[in-house]
Amino acid sequence: MNSRTDEIAAKYLGKKTEGSYEYNPDFLVAVPREENRIHYNIDSSNLPFLGFDIWHSFEFSAMTEKSVPVTKILKIKYNCENKYIIESKSLKLYLNSFNMRKIGSCRTECLDICKKDIINDLNSKLKTNTEIEFIDNNSKRLEIFKDFDDITKYINEKELNISKFKESPELLKVELNETLSEYRLFFDSLRSNCRVTHQPDFGTVFIHYKSKKHIKESSLIEYLVSFRSEYHFHEECCEMIYKRLYDLLDKDDELMVCALYTRRGGINICPVRYSKNYNPDKNIENLLNTGVYAEYGLNL
Repeated sequence: MNSRTDEIAAKYLGKKTEGSYEYNPDFLVAVPREENRIHYNIDSSNLPFLGFDIWHSFEFSAMTEKSVPVTKILKIKYNCENKYIIESKSLKLYLNSFNMRKIGSCRTECLDICKKDIINDLNSKLKTNTEIEFIDNNSKRLEIFKDFDDITKYINEKELNISKFKESPELLKVELNETLSEYRLFFDSLRSNCRVTHQPDFGTVFIHYKSKKHIKESSLIEYLVSFRSEYHFHEECCEMIYKRLYDLLDKDDELMVCALYTRRGGINICPVRYSKNYNPDKNIENLLNTGVYAEYGLNL
């Protein structure tokens, strides 16, 4: 039986839907975060993390009053503390409704009007403050996460024998160190599935933690691979991974989880969650502010 969240999200997902030649904010569908958080014992009134969700639309386009087209990458950012996320197909339909819209006497004025309308529409649906900006397609690319190591460097893959493909936190194993240690790891084979259409989503997950506990890398790989047959939204997967690691580590340890998913339908989603005591270094400040991840072409 489908959940209430699935019913809300399925308004357009998996269905043939006509777009619109006219600007139409009614396309937007807000999906509540609460159901999945309850299932994973995440208290929305006292979240164990801070963070935000970042979306990039690589195909945003509108026209001036004289039909001069303007095309940019659109970045959308909103806080993880709000109650809702935007369903991705509804966002695509909404943004596409700007394609034939003729507004503004010049390209700058056109984008200014679009920005104002998008902020108002998203704020109304999400019940939060949304930040947006337009990015040139030729924006300078900067490499971040350069200090993160491929987690597979730390294991002998011939010794791995992975058999669980539904989220399995019992796979995670820790050992205790005498001193506080810092770990920066990435895994580039994260795979999960849309909870409504069941289409696969691929991405890279970045994990940074500081603790006397060491999460064995082989067990972490096994755990991340166990998402391969999970059916969740990107934001939910990021929170699930964060919560499992948070429960495993000591409460005063620092932890950050970032999932950079590849684009689908011209849009990608990049959720970030980090502990309230997290002290970002220079690389992570790039992530939390205006860094660009070269492989994905993402302005975060």
